[in-house]
Amino acid sequence: MSHQKPYYIGLMSGTSTDAVDAVLALFHTNTGIPKVIEFASIPMPLPLRQDLLALNHFCDNELQRSYMAAQELTQLYAQAVQQLLQASGITTSEIVAIGAHGQTVRHHPELGFSVQLNAPALLAEICGIDVIADFRSRDIAAGGQGAPLVPAFHAAVFSNESRRALLNIGGIANLSLLLPQQAVSGFDTGPGNMLMDAWCYQHTGQAYDQSGRWGLSAEPNADLLNFLLQSEPWFALSPPKSTGRDLFNLQWLQHRLAQFQAHKAAPLSAAQIQATLRELTVSSICQPIHDMDLQELIVFGGGVQNAALMASLQSALPSVAVQSSARLGIDPQAMEALAFAWLAKAFTERQAVCTPAITGARHATIAGCLYPK
Repeated sequence: MSHQKPYYIGLMSGTSTDAVDAVLALFHTNTGIPKVIEFASIPMPLPLRQDLLALNHFCDNELQRSYMAAQELTQLYAQAVQQLLQASGITTSEIVAIGAHGQTVRHHPELGFSVQLNAPALLAEICGIDVIADFRSRDIAAGGQGAPLVPAFHAAVFSNESRRALLNIGGIANLSLLLPQQAVSGFDTGPGNMLMDAWCYQHTGQAYDQSGRWGLSAEPNADLLNFLLQSEPWFALSPPKSTGRDLFNLQWLQHRLAQFQAHKAAPLSAAQIQATLRELTVSSICQPIHDMDLQELIVFGGGVQNAALMASLQSALPSVAVQSSARLGIDPQAMEALAFAWLAKAFTERQAVCTPAITGARHATIAGCLYPK
């Protein structure tokens, strides 16, 4: 079926599990540059969020809970699609496809799998639009990490003559390196907001540390920061690499804190630990790019709203212009959903977007699987 205008929808519910973000995008026919027509965000209901977080670990009745959570999440996806269409006046027949990533609950490429809870057939049935999903498994089958998925999108849309990197700070942080005369590469750097959010919720009852103010009320502890970096083998791995909530979670943090504080005479305050977790995010991001002579670091995701985190990043990279993706005309909260609209488009064009330089696979692969309307 031909389409006069290439409209695509991208859906994303990230590691932070705070919302479903949705973008309706129009891609320029010649350049492929996207224009965001509408953006919608639906908060994640607390019971669903609790189910999704529980499914990151072994729990009772996992199989049924997984399928039920996937269906509930898909209903949210469908609501988001409906919001986009109503706000824009675009009809379902004008949408080429929906890119729906699903909610990652287990990520073990070393064991040959990554699980994203999703019900794409149900989404296609409800919306009457082709759905592209299951973006990781083909790359993992080729020996790759199945992640990160967005560097090819960043390279296609944001490459220029400068030495630029794009940084997503969601629950996990990941980088896309766009260096002139070099193939695009990318990798996860470690925790983004995940540990800070979990620690903040445990000690203040707030879902996140607004603008990083609580963390700013105390000084980070250098000894704890060094211990967290050196005691976790994942940080020492060379890219390509990826991670998730399976590794970096509140249990991981509590275990490390117990080890560290067993050898310290004076316990640290909760605010000191929060400040240190901010610097853990910053250090793990900056360590692999310190010697790359970057000119620009474009940041998106929820971490952009943490002013203290952004200031720490700029301080750690004094010669790099650290700025929000808003400077490029893209809402930081909409970037990942836009990426999945682009990935849906790439699938329909059979572009191989997962490459050895990004994921470590044996060869390049097409990401996604079609669930027709």
